[in-house]
Amino acid sequence: MVGIMSQEYSGIMIYAEVHDGVIHPVTFELLGKARELAEKKGTKVLASIAGYKVKELAQELILRGADIVYLVDDERLKSLDVMAHRDAVLKIIQKAMPEAVLFGATNTGRTLAPRISSYLRTGLTADCTDLFIDEKGNLVQVRPAFSGNIFAHIVTKTRPVMSTVRYRTFKPAERDPGRKGEVIELELGNLGETGYRVLRKMEREKVNISEAEVIVAVGRGLKKKEDLQIVKELASLIGATIGASRPLVDDDWISRDHQVGFSGNIVKPKIYIALGISGSPQHVVGMKDSGTVISINIDQNAPIGEYSDYLIVGDLYEVIPKLIEQIKKIKEGNSPS
Repeated sequence: MVGIMSQEYSGIMIYAEVHDGVIHPVTFELLGKARELAEKKGTKVLASIAGYKVKELAQELILRGADIVYLVDDERLKSLDVMAHRDAVLKIIQKAMPEAVLFGATNTGRTLAPRISSYLRTGLTADCTDLFIDEKGNLVQVRPAFSGNIFAHIVTKTRPVMSTVRYRTFKPAERDPGRKGEVIELELGNLGETGYRVLRKMEREKVNISEAEVIVAVGRGLKKKEDLQIVKELASLIGATIGASRPLVDDDWISRDHQVGFSGNIVKPKIYIALGISGSPQHVVGMKDSGTVISINIDQNAPIGEYSDYLIVGDLYEVIPKLIEQIKKIKEGNSPS
C-alpha cells in the first residue's frame, strides 16, 4: 500500500496507546480533536488499538467518541515489539483506509509512527500543537518551528495524513455512556522474524510532570547544580513537582523528564512558578497555558514577564530562602511577618 491521493480514503483515525492494560490519556485527547475534525468534514472517527487482551478496551474508545474501533488482539503484541505493532497497525490502516491517522507524541507514538509512515510512503508531521480543517477541506497540521519562534502550517499531499500530537495539548473527549459504535477485529496473521527480543522490563523512576498541578521550574538563573537543593525544598513545602528549562537538562543537572518546553513536556498546572527563567519561545510554548504564573527574575524586562500573573524582580538566591521561611511559618501556624 502506498500513500497517494485517492477518494477511497475516509475518516479520521486515532491510535489508542495502551500500557499494562490501561489506555494512555493522550488517546482521549486525540479522540476529542478527531471528533471535532470529523464533524467539520462530515466523516467518521475511527480508532485503532493493538495489543494483548485489549478487546475490553474497545468499548471505552466508543464511549469517548469513536464510531468504529479496529482492533488486533494477539499474544505476540504483549510486549512493545515495534515491528510487530507496526504490522498490526498497518493491517488496520489497510482495512480502514483512513484519510488521517493521529498518534500521541509519546515515546511509543514517536517510535511507531515514523515506521508506519515510511512503509506507506506518506508524510509525517511531528509534535503538532494544533490541527484544523481549512476552507478547502485539507487537514492543516500546526507545529512550532525554529525553537518555537514561528508556527508552521503544514498540509500533506499524500494519504493518509499522519501526525504525532503533543500530550496535554487538546481537551480530552468526554465519556458518553449512551454512545454506540462498531468493533471490527482483525487477525495479525503471519508475523515472521521481527528482529526484536524483549529480555525483561525494567521500571525506572519517571516524573509525570505533564500531570502536575503545581510546578516549580528553574532555569539559567541557578548558578550550580548543588543549588537545586533549595528549589527542591521549596517544591517539597508546597507539594510541587520540579520543572526545568532546557539548559539545565543539557548540562545534566536534572533528567529530561523534568524539562518543560518545545523539546520537553507540555504542562498546564494550576500554578507555575518560574525561577530564573528568561522566557525563551522554546520554553514558553510548553507552559503558556498554565493557570497562574509566578516568576522570580533579576531582570524586570525578561520575556517571561509577559506570561506572568505575578513577577517578582529579585535574585532567586535572596527571594527563595525568604519564601521558604515564610511558608514554614505559615505551616507551623504562625502569621508571616
